[in-house]
Amino acid sequence: MSAKTFYITTPIYYVNGNPHIGHAYTTTAADAIARYRRLEGREVFFLTGTDEHGQKVLEAANARGMTPKQHCDDMIPRWKAMMTDLEIRYDRFIRTTDEDHIAVVQGVLQRLHDQGFMYRDSYTGWYSTAAERFWTEKDLVDGKCPDTGQPVVEITETNWFFKMSEFGDRLRQHILDNDNFILPVSRRNEILGFLDKGLGDLCISRPKSRMGWGIELPFDDEFVTYVWFDALLNYLTGAGYPPDGADGDWQNRWPADFQLLGKDILTTHSVYWITMLMAMEVPLPHTLYAHGWWVAGDGEKMSKSLGNTIDVSLLKDAFGLDATRYFLLREIAFGADGKFTYEGFLTRYNTDLANDFGNMAHRGLSMTTNWLGAKVPPLGQRTEDDEKLLQVAREAVEGVHLHLETLQFHKALEAVSALVGAGNTYIETTQPWALNKAGNTDRLNTVMRHVLEVAHVAAALQLFVMPNKCAELLNKLGQPDSTAAFLAVRGAADPLNLLTEGTDVVVGDALFPRFRELPASIAALFDAAEPAPKKPKKSKKKKVAEPPAQIEFADFGKIALRVGEVKAAEKHPGADRLLVLQVDIGEDQPRQIVAGIANKFGPDELIGRKVVVVSNLAPAMLRGVESQGMILAAGAKGVVDLVSVDAKPGEVVR
Repeated sequence: MSAKTFYITTPIYYVNGNPHIGHAYTTTAADAIARYRRLEGREVFFLTGTDEHGQKVLEAANARGMTPKQHCDDMIPRWKAMMTDLEIRYDRFIRTTDEDHIAVVQGVLQRLHDQGFMYRDSYTGWYSTAAERFWTEKDLVDGKCPDTGQPVVEITETNWFFKMSEFGDRLRQHILDNDNFILPVSRRNEILGFLDKGLGDLCISRPKSRMGWGIELPFDDEFVTYVWFDALLNYLTGAGYPPDGADGDWQNRWPADFQLLGKDILTTHSVYWITMLMAMEVPLPHTLYAHGWWVAGDGEKMSKSLGNTIDVSLLKDAFGLDATRYFLLREIAFGADGKFTYEGFLTRYNTDLANDFGNMAHRGLSMTTNWLGAKVPPLGQRTEDDEKLLQVAREAVEGVHLHLETLQFHKALEAVSALVGAGNTYIETTQPWALNKAGNTDRLNTVMRHVLEVAHVAAALQLFVMPNKCAELLNKLGQPDSTAAFLAVRGAADPLNLLTEGTDVVVGDALFPRFRELPASIAALFDAAEPAPKKPKKSKKKKVAEPPAQIEFADFGKIALRVGEVKAAEKHPGADRLLVLQVDIGEDQPRQIVAGIANKFGPDELIGRKVVVVSNLAPAMLRGVESQGMILAAGAKGVVDLVSVDAKPGEVVR
């Protein structure tokens, strides 16, 4: 038998509504690791799909005047469109209404029934329609469903039950014996705490008289299968598991290497699913990975019911596919909750992609084209600076591989960012423009070769997240075979000596153009408006202004002031008192600075004006336009003049 297929799954998504950022997040993560394993040469099978049975789907269909199947058929194109937008390369999109899945569910149920794992009994419990499950009195939180916070109703009815309680001790021991079975560790501890309370049996049916939309129990036609017992078996159906459970090709895929899920369905997967597999005598998946939630800027969980979900297709259309995928996997640790704001997205885009990665690559290609004939230069004798850069490159290659073993996407991308940052620092330290001016061609060749090699490594290592832009950069570097480029970087002892001397390079357009104004399609969604000033409370007593608090010299030393020269100026598109300036402060390209000086100066008056810039101020959005610094001005109630210094752009002010 050949080497086992790398098998990864997402949860199957409920079709009672449209996809949102949470679904895109899970699916993009699964797609990214699947791409990485394919680049390594592994055979990969990536399963995703939709959960189409249950009460919520029935209610959604009724509200639309459709049958449940009509509703599902109508919703599927929306889910597939989301995946197409994000270039999700799944191997199968499974639906729980697929005929082979129905056959597997009924086959498993019949065998477990025949083996004595199913029994019929009457039950009284608190039922949550939102979670589609019963709860005991002790489970409720303030009288409501602990998973959803929604109301519950007390129901007494006859149902079929799975003897889940027989597997509690075995499950607990498996978790203790396998550190990576449930990740992150906090979720592992959560499930161990759940098991400490004792494991009961699981209701696995619904009477047709109350809810008839589901797979009929093969041994009792008065009932349909409880949605979770149906839905969870999709992972085996997708692997090719047969209805009779016989040995076969499915065992080359199963057990799954990673099963990704949201933290809200952790109990379902780590307890219900695993005890089902134990009863079936099927091997257990290697790792269940429960990621966190994206929350809104106010900290509220995003959900369809709250109406605060993010349309990922809108982000993709505005910023591009690669930037959207990058943000989802770079912004937060996979497993933690993350706060989404449009401002945060724009900052991440401009900082990581436009300023750092894209700018470094563009500078390297431009300087090579302008000074060295647009060909990969020879690699000469290395200096200490070159060796330091090589060490960072080696750490990046190893770091990406190491962190992806446990799906720490943000750490893998941080390792690449460290290399990109080192590349930019290397350019500033070696000053290739000075080498060119001095005619030091030998050293210039070596420096530019290293810059191009860093761009090559960074592009190859990020192919799994940004497949299009990284392939575009590799092509500019004369490396049209992306997979070959990745494998060369992955296996190289010297990752900064992989390009071929004399290969043509192409500058082309910037990979990630800086957004100096917000994309029109989402400008209205950015909370970029400046807050209105609060009216001071009237006071009968006249207050004496307090002197400003004193600061230490070390505090002042944190402020970096540099001389700038205004190269261009225009009115702000959304604020009369603001001007948008392009200011040369001695860097490779001008800084964009938004200044509230329109009451005193017109744009034309400022061209060529020398100003003082706070150059290390964190970027900020001012009425929808990013500002990368601050200009010093005089005036309390209104600007009366600008602070000026007669010195060249970039000179330090102290």
